[in-house]
Amino acid sequence: MITDIESATPALCRLQLGSELRQLRQDVGLNSRQVVRKLLWSPSKLTRLETGENATVEPADVMALCQIYQADEETCELLKGYAAVTKTRRDWWQSPEYRPVISPGFKAFLGLEATASALHDYESEFVPGLLQTEDYVRVIYQRAHQGLSDDEIDRMVAVRMNRQAVLHRESPLKLTAIINEAVLRRQVGGPAVMRAQLAHIAEATSAPNVRVQVVPFKVGHHPGMNGSFMILQFRDPVALKPIIYFENMADKWVSRRDGDTERFGEAFTDLQALAPGPQESLSMIKMAIREL
Repeated sequence: MITDIESATPALCRLQLGSELRQLRQDVGLNSRQVVRKLLWSPSKLTRLETGENATVEPADVMALCQIYQADEETCELLKGYAAVTKTRRDWWQSPEYRPVISPGFKAFLGLEATASALHDYESEFVPGLLQTEDYVRVIYQRAHQGLSDDEIDRMVAVRMNRQAVLHRESPLKLTAIINEAVLRRQVGGPAVMRAQLAHIAEATSAPNVRVQVVPFKVGHHPGMNGSFMILQFRDPVALKPIIYFENMADKWVSRRDGDTERFGEAFTDLQALAPGPQESLSMIKMAIREL
């Protein structure tokens, strides 16, 4: 439950609203099909509400659900308040400047990242997004999105830079990043860009909310060899369970399935145990800088 709606972000209100609506539905023993049949909604409409994917939520829709779920008056007013926030405020990534360069899947992730209390990030090929420098990001986007205009590239870079504010907000996101040693050795943009990028990671590790470990080549086979993944955790783990985020060249998507959160949570724990601690990992980063 959000205790201060006045200062809550739209993204947090959407997630909390969806979680509480889903719990109310389950408490009265209704499945999604029964609910949408009563309201003459499409199944996807209820799914988007319960997963917090809609940019805005109509208070009238919330009230219709509360009536079906027989929610008490206090709960109804609280949920209407969440919906009102989504109608009257905008998250930064919903501005006209950024909307054209943000895919639906990534927009969903931005809302999750902005409201998460902790992020566990394993990266096999790239520096974690929250630790990337502007020059590093620009090189990646120029290579991956050939044909885009300079203005579009600028906007995509700005999105990446704005994301990093979560590390410096009043209650900063706690980032635990594990990176493959290949990330340190791959010269994205050449020696100068890479040297600055690695120095930026080293500097970032001095913050109490940032922890970085490196999986060295010498460990051999490890649980992250199937690819990168992120685990987002929230302040209220009962109302908002951990969520897994994946992306590749074709798509970006999230998983809320208990089996996935358990499996990837175990994989991340194993990677933490395999990788050297933060100080030894920092030494590896500094060594890579010297060798550029």
